[in-house]
Amino acid sequence: MQIDLARLRSDMDAINQFGRIDGMPGINRVSFSDADMAGRLWFMQRCAQAGLATQMDEVGNVLARWDVGEGPAVLAGSHLDSVPNGGEFDGALGCCAALEAVRTLIEGGFEPALPIEIVAFAEEEGRFGGMLGSQALCGIVDPDWYTSARDDTGLHLHDAMRRQGLDPELLHRALRPAAEIKAFVELHIEQGPILETDRIDIGIATEISGVFNWTVKFKGVANHSGTTPMHLRRDAFAGLAAFAHGIPDIIAEIGTNQTRVTIGKVALEPDFAHTIPGLATFSIIGRDTGEAVVRKVAGRCRQEIGATATLHGLSVEIDEVSWLAPMSLDRGLVQILEGVVQTCGYSCRKMPCGAGHDVQSMASITPSGLIFVPSRGGISHAPEEFTSWEDCAKGANVLMQAIQSLAATR
Repeated sequence: MQIDLARLRSDMDAINQFGRIDGMPGINRVSFSDADMAGRLWFMQRCAQAGLATQMDEVGNVLARWDVGEGPAVLAGSHLDSVPNGGEFDGALGCCAALEAVRTLIEGGFEPALPIEIVAFAEEEGRFGGMLGSQALCGIVDPDWYTSARDDTGLHLHDAMRRQGLDPELLHRALRPAAEIKAFVELHIEQGPILETDRIDIGIATEISGVFNWTVKFKGVANHSGTTPMHLRRDAFAGLAAFAHGIPDIIAEIGTNQTRVTIGKVALEPDFAHTIPGLATFSIIGRDTGEAVVRKVAGRCRQEIGATATLHGLSVEIDEVSWLAPMSLDRGLVQILEGVVQTCGYSCRKMPCGAGHDVQSMASITPSGLIFVPSRGGISHAPEEFTSWEDCAKGANVLMQAIQSLAATR
């Protein structure tokens, strides 16, 4: 059996009509926005047209079940929310390919021994910290984060959910006991350059990086840029720049080749050309596949932030927004995926994953696997994000055969 690429492309085109805004680039389907929820409802309808039993759980996860066979279900899917001005493939491909895989199996006369479910997780991209949908399904939501999480505008997670008719008080109802799930498989674009550079068809993730996500504020004194001598300034931006300059040294000293530390969002106040910045607010995202390394890097970042603040006469606040532990993926499932790729006749590479994915939540309760297809130029989280449709078809066929293999026997 082979998936219907034209049908997959049609679904991708349709889902990506949700989140297009005139005058803005890319896809803007941020979690719990109207566009996000409309896309979820469309996806539910599309799954229902395929004969699947659909529902949306208490945190916004969409579940579509092929209710055949008996025993724990095989789950496949990804997420539908996007970053602001994001690409067309991140997350959406994994959901639409899972639907196409199940349709292909139904039409091909496959008779699974186990139920099969498609899942489109909520809030993966981090508007409020990330991974809410998969963490809720697995029962691993941090209650302190859940009660305090806010987006960049100050909107509380609970208020965003209520606006969409969801009840944050019913979080516990999203939980799926581990005994109800046999395995989870996710298809995703690589979001990096390795597969394209080395001309590899399919990547299979072996481990997922842990992530610490902080918001830091350097507070100094806003003052006139022409009358304040350089040595008497308490310049918040100068502190930010000094800390950022030292990040490569931190990684060189205590990191690994999998360590990443990124300052991706910066806001200055008063944000005026002739005024020394009195406040610099910035994000820090740190990653590594080893938990000890992530914690050591986080500790050193905290130490250097403090030292930089002292040197520049600044005060500092650090808000630890979220923490995701590194996760090794199930070796047995990695071997199954390798075998499927070989059967399909595609080239394959096992590789670590530096980006966070719902699979790392799912791996806490069930064997879980992550399939990668190449990203053109390694670009993601941007309007230029692209994966060739030929590569999408290869990934979807691997996903389909993996689901078939996992669901064939109890």
